[in-house]
Amino acid sequence: MKKEYSISEIYGSDKYSILTQKTRYENLKTKFSEVFGYIPYEFFSSPGRTEISGNHTDHNRGKVIAASINLDSIAAAAKHNEHIKIFSDGYDSPFEVDLNKLEISKSESGTTTALVRGIAAGLKQNGYKIGGFEAYISSDVLPGSGLSSSASIEVLIASILNHFYNDAEIPAEEIAKISQFSENKYFMKPCGLMDQTACAVGGIIGIDFKDTESPIVEKINFEFSRENYSLIIVHTGGSHFNLTEEYTSIPEEMISVAAHFGRNVCREVNFQTYLENITELRKNVTDRAILRAFHFFKENERVEKQIEALKNSDFPLFLRYVKESGNSSFKWLQNIYSSSNVACQNITLALAMTEEFIEINGAGACRIHGGGFEGTIQVFIPKINVKDYQKFITGLFSDFKIYELSIRAIGAVKVTGI
Repeated sequence: MKKEYSISEIYGSDKYSILTQKTRYENLKTKFSEVFGYIPYEFFSSPGRTEISGNHTDHNRGKVIAASINLDSIAAAAKHNEHIKIFSDGYDSPFEVDLNKLEISKSESGTTTALVRGIAAGLKQNGYKIGGFEAYISSDVLPGSGLSSSASIEVLIASILNHFYNDAEIPAEEIAKISQFSENKYFMKPCGLMDQTACAVGGIIGIDFKDTESPIVEKINFEFSRENYSLIIVHTGGSHFNLTEEYTSIPEEMISVAAHFGRNVCREVNFQTYLENITELRKNVTDRAILRAFHFFKENERVEKQIEALKNSDFPLFLRYVKESGNSSFKWLQNIYSSSNVACQNITLALAMTEEFIEINGAGACRIHGGGFEGTIQVFIPKINVKDYQKFITGLFSDFKIYELSIRAIGAVKVTGI
């Protein structure tokens, strides 16, 4: 993989797109100069990501399909001898880290400073070089959209250190693992490795987490743009605040099923053995746990079939599996709405109305996107139907936000030609 990419290579050759991105980077350069007092000379980009299949399978060592998207986090940066100091849009004060103090600080948990410190510590622990830099960052990966704004920033910071001090030789998969380490240990938020891997590697990828220390990442050579379909994300509102118990219940319940068979995770359980022991399982775990494990087994199989469909350029079959993934999440995984607030079902409504639109127009598929309970849905529809869909959904739900995305072929990189 190349170490540097031009704006047209990253964002496409469309004149409007190039002009938009150049203006964005020029604004970033101006902001850097205003806060640091000199002109930056390096620029970096790290995409957001979308989960295509494998909903809630990675934490039980399952398989997923994910892709990087055209929305990204960008940075203007320059080396500095003493510290890492980062200004960011929307924040009045910088995030600053003394590289001589890389210990975990509980008081920093949940902050960008913690992420920066953790990435520097992770690189150092893994034998890589670290050093200071100053940067100004900006992102159009919307927080709370299920597009992994945090992973995009993590990978961006790690990539700057990779280019400045390691000659860009650290593999993308390693950048992802170090970013996850930072989020887990320093930011103190449990997360799998899918988000960071998709942001770092880029394009459409299949990831097998059977060995979490060395997941198998497969780049899938599929030109999504040739299908004349759009990838739509619909933000239905709501907040992930106070949903920690809902999220943690999913891996915990799947693991309770695995524990019945003396295993650590569902990936280690034989599906036929699981089926033959449903009666005994019900004596030891909840019915919902059994259903969530069932989702895991079937979703894992489905990821394999979807990868084959993409490799064979069978897009209609791929869309069929997207729909099946959505149904499985709804019926068996049960992460469409919060069990503590069943009266609020914005995602359920969005899916129901989107399925109605697809049935009327005869093409497309939709599913829950990301962790679930609140947030976003994912929709694949023909480009010719996008405007009608936007009018349809906003006509029903005036507060929903709709984003038309494209798949980005390139992961986190240094940007040239600014």
